[in-house]
Amino acid sequence: MRNIKLTIEYDGSRYDGWQQGPKYGSDRTIKDKIENVLGLMENEKITLTGAVRTEPGVHAYAQIANFNTKSDMKTWQIMQYLNRYLPQDIAVTDVEEVEAGFNSLAGINSITYEYKISVADVPNVFERKYNYYCFDKLDTAKMKKAASNFLGKHDFKAFSDNPRMKKSTVRTIYNLDVYSGMDEILITIKADDFWPKMARIIVGTLIEVGRGNIDSCDISGIIESGDRQKAGPDAEAKGLFLSEIELKKRQ
Repeated sequence: MRNIKLTIEYDGSRYDGWQQGPKYGSDRTIKDKIENVLGLMENEKITLTGAVRTEPGVHAYAQIANFNTKSDMKTWQIMQYLNRYLPQDIAVTDVEEVEAGFNSLAGINSITYEYKISVADVPNVFERKYNYYCFDKLDTAKMKKAASNFLGKHDFKAFSDNPRMKKSTVRTIYNLDVYSGMDEILITIKADDFWPKMARIIVGTLIEVGRGNIDSCDISGIIESGDRQKAGPDAEAKGLFLSEIELKKRQ
């Protein structure tokens, strides 16, 4: 049995995320689409393991996944087959045969997300699916000051959308940058892991700081409170991109 690693990019606009739990019964996920094509490729049932469960509407530049197969196809043939039969909003950019013990889900060192905010005078019609357009003028200096308070190891319960979370909500944010250009603000968050909607709630909170609705000095207090109601709203999914997954070095 071979273990095959995929690097995947996708436009998440019309999908219910990377995958959904069985109780949701959705077959409109990225994982489902790729598994279906892989199953046809060698007439075998394939189970794909993804590194990150991106949410509905979220995009990816470099998702990582792996699967086991009896196929003797070369890696370039697998990539060619997938890109021929997958929908055009999903692409496999790399295929690699890895050791039997490799598992995409278990080998993560860090995850990086990017969030794109358009602040142009006129919304760009061609970027409407991939940027959040903000009608308000945002104070990026305050947003950058607030961003520094997220750095380090904290309990991010206030930035989780699940009030009944039983597992630890402690995470470490390694880097949080707010880059401001003429027509766009780019927020980059690198952490050891993210809870569902955590990145979007952090971005939503920074946007509220930029609007003047939350003080940049209040971020530490919001984190310490563990109260979801004190943080900002979820930022729209369409502006969020999974940009990089750093894997642990393989022995």
